[in-house]
Amino acid sequence: MGVLAPGAMGAALGGCLTAGGHRVLASLAGRSPETVARAREHGLDDAGDLDGLVAAVDVLLLVVPPGSARAAGADVAAACARTGARPLVAELDAVAPATVAAIAADLPGDVVDGAISGPPPRPDAVAPTRVFLSGPRAAEVAALTAPGVRWLVLDGPVGAASAAKMCTASVRKGHQALLAQALVTAAEHGVLDTVVDDLRLSFPDAGVPTAAVAATKAWRFVDEMTEIAATQADAGMSPAPGEALAAVYRALATSEWGARQPDEVPADLTDPAGLRPRGPA
Repeated sequence: MGVLAPGAMGAALGGCLTAGGHRVLASLAGRSPETVARAREHGLDDAGDLDGLVAAVDVLLLVVPPGSARAAGADVAAACARTGARPLVAELDAVAPATVAAIAADLPGDVVDGAISGPPPRPDAVAPTRVFLSGPRAAEVAALTAPGVRWLVLDGPVGAASAAKMCTASVRKGHQALLAQALVTAAEHGVLDTVVDDLRLSFPDAGVPTAAVAATKAWRFVDEMTEIAATQADAGMSPAPGEALAAVYRALATSEWGARQPDEVPADLTDPAGLRPRGPA
């Protein structure tokens, strides 16, 4: 099987599948030394270019940032056309059901809709990362052994898994965006400690570290919020909340923490100054 692409989430998922006894390939041609090292660390083998990857696997997992999902799907479709390959593609990105449908329409083979709900999985994790799956062939992906991953097959068509992800992400990541806004505002008014103590009565993880970690991923969350807005609009709901959250993350991406990595955030961080936007959102 193969993974496109071996970023933090894709490589981690591939590592869990490797731990389950599967050989997992990735296309490492032209990738950065950091990406290659990450793939190797998780036990992924190099298939060379994308043509080599699609031709070598029966199942291909697409795991890319939301803003790159359509382009990645088009690239896979072109590689399939060049090679005649027809892998089962599991589209696991945080995108709207309509986006999954558009990607599936371009691919020559079957597509499983999927969505990762939680952090990058680890084979030794106490709580496995959940992955929603839907579509006629979802059970085939769910049959793959992957310690640290809990496959959840939904009784619905392609699009159902992505719809579930868009709904849960709107609450979880919406909370993180609102938290960042509240903490910077509270500090400005000199009431930060009071606000944090009060919020923790309802949200035990409320604090600067949680908001700072979200800010390190803000560049990716902007597109995810846009996909959430589209999903809400397609359901007859106002897209305004999703659009507003996209604006918050767009601003957070310009902050000090927006240019850092999640593992750089100290667990005891108390100063929200690094969450303040440093330029136009």
